[in-house]
Amino acid sequence: DEEFDELCFEFGLELDEITSEKDIISKEKGEEKAKGASDTVLYKIDVPANRYDLLCLEGLVRGLQVFKERISLPRYEKIIPAQGEGQKLIITAETVQVRPHAVAAVLRNITFTKDRYDSFIDLQEKLHQNICRRRALVAIGTHDLDTISGPFTYTAKAPSEIKFKPLNQSQEYTASQMMDLYRTDSHLRHYLHLIENKPLYPVIYDSNGVVLSMPPIINGDHSKISVNTRNVFIECTGTDITKAKIVLDTIVTMFSEYCEKPFSVEAAEVVYPNGKTHIYPELAYRTEKVKPELINKKIGISETPSSLAKLLTRMCLKSHVTGNGNSLEVEIPPTRADIIHACDIVEDAAIAYGYNNIQMTTPKTYTIANQLPLNKLTELLRLDLAAAGFTEALTFALCSQEDIADKLGTDISATKAVRIANPKTAEFQVARTTLLPGLLKTIAANRKMPLPLKLFEISDIVVKDPNTDVGARNYRHFCAVYYNKSPGFEIIHGLLDRVMQLLEIPPNEENGYTIKAAEGSAFFPGRCAEIFAKGQSIGKLGVLHPDVITKFELTMPCSALEINIEPFV
Repeated sequence: DEEFDELCFEFGLELDEITSEKDIISKEKGEEKAKGASDTVLYKIDVPANRYDLLCLEGLVRGLQVFKERISLPRYEKIIPAQGEGQKLIITAETVQVRPHAVAAVLRNITFTKDRYDSFIDLQEKLHQNICRRRALVAIGTHDLDTISGPFTYTAKAPSEIKFKPLNQSQEYTASQMMDLYRTDSHLRHYLHLIENKPLYPVIYDSNGVVLSMPPIINGDHSKISVNTRNVFIECTGTDITKAKIVLDTIVTMFSEYCEKPFSVEAAEVVYPNGKTHIYPELAYRTEKVKPELINKKIGISETPSSLAKLLTRMCLKSHVTGNGNSLEVEIPPTRADIIHACDIVEDAAIAYGYNNIQMTTPKTYTIANQLPLNKLTELLRLDLAAAGFTEALTFALCSQEDIADKLGTDISATKAVRIANPKTAEFQVARTTLLPGLLKTIAANRKMPLPLKLFEISDIVVKDPNTDVGARNYRHFCAVYYNKSPGFEIIHGLLDRVMQLLEIPPNEENGYTIKAAEGSAFFPGRCAEIFAKGQSIGKLGVLHPDVITKFELTMPCSALEINIEPFV
């Protein structure tokens, strides 16, 4: 395990954890649910999001074997069948409005086993989630070629006109019935919105009118592949032709290893609505020229051109020295769609060289580091607040809408809160606009602790601001809370005086600070004051309203203070 962890690290991956199905289930759902689950050891490996070629066991093992120089990089070849014998996919003009692009290929005489088949399905799923952007950009369909007969037609029809038996179902449905059927399906419901409101749905037929698939939702049951499938017809439809080509190249390069002639793919012909044709998969090899001194300079090493070529070859980028040693010719295989620019080649050379082997050097520029004034002030205040008997808390920067609005008696629209798009949990819907809810939740979680509870926090809050380039702005706030059998307004007021004393702000109107009676939705009427300093309002202090206290599941009175400390920097 340790050796493998080390190897992953050298290759630029991370072995996240070593676990088993049983462990995973017991962690998530408890011991009871995990009974009977498999004990087989599983490796969880973190793969960079741009390396589509490492998303299945085949590609990962092939990459590591080349890296360890145990095998040389295979050469992927495209076999173009004789005229009239190959598979054809004809795209009709109707698809333009829904999903205009399609590409296809065939894996001939492939031998699946249970593991290989599972890996094949798993790779499609991973690609769907990753480069295909949850099937929005590309959807993959794989079919048993022996159950269908070409040429195939990719068209779009009204939902009521499409009728077929979907994968793993026992009867035929129309497309509209399928939408209702899958609305409750935990897996497929996430993809329905992609075509749901379109007048026509995309669909692929064979020459006998058998439905292969209705992308991006479901394949037909008729052409489903199994462990015994020998010839696989692969089609990728989408809204982005570049991504569709990459996805097709990835699938065929990964699994052509199991064909009778390893690493060979049978090409298919795609006919466009305008009559033009194109052969897929492209499986394009291209060469880039890179200067060895550029690589050495960017990484900070001094390797000879030939050893740099060897390093790149280990990273699946076959390289050799050209000219009189002043240039490297790098061949980029179809599996490496992530190599877009020379800097990607430099990065791979650095990974192969080993980040830990690069000598540390002192930068040539001479600078003196300094703490950010705002952070310096924050650090100084923290120490003195702790000395005043308050305990520091660190709470989440994200919270729910209720925390900053309903529970504090204001409306969400009045808070200028920044919202998170499709949040993962209800607890993290917006960025906090005040530190108070975080401290009150901390008290609620620590009600068993002896009274009084005195907490403070100095952190950033976020509000919308149309005048900034990012549309939002951070402010450094200081918030303190006192929770006891009596409200303790005088303690919070005393803390404010202490903070001002530390900041050397005198208690007067001319050039100091003052407090004036005010109203705040979170505070008890007549027990709230606004704090003015440096000619502006910097915050409020007061006794919290009983409604606020009960909404945070607290039972005792509580007083609070919150100010913006940025004017004092």
